[in-house]
Amino acid sequence: MLPLTHRTTYRVTYGDTDQMGVVYYGSYARLYEIGRTEMIREMGMPYRSLEQEGIRMPVYSVESRYKGVIRYDELVTIETTVHRLPGARMEFEHRIFNESGKEVHVARVVLVFLDMKTNRPVRAPEKLLRLLSG
Repeated sequence: MLPLTHRTTYRVTYGDTDQMGVVYYGSYARLYEIGRTEMIREMGMPYRSLEQEGIRMPVYSVESRYKGVIRYDELVTIETTVHRLPGARMEFEHRIFNESGKEVHVARVVLVFLDMKTNRPVRAPEKLLRLLSG
């Protein structure tokens, strides 16, 4: 089943932009979160269920590259891909396309699985591994 790719759309709000009407660089992290949250939800394992199992997924690292601009009120497509099974970390690739379909942003985000009680890294839940494996 890997790589697994999911697409979702998002309408850029005024609060996402700077004074020039362009998406502010700090707003991109929220777009990544929207993409991966919707991907995991559609797979059948929303973040809420991970938390109910005592697991958090904080961000470990982010790499991003700006290839164009996104403007206020554009309907963007957030494409999220998982290329490999996670261990204690899960890597997401994000590609964001503007309303014309042009790729304007790429990012790599790594999250870690943490036990909520001990705050120590743990391996990915078996259910998630099964869902990713098909």
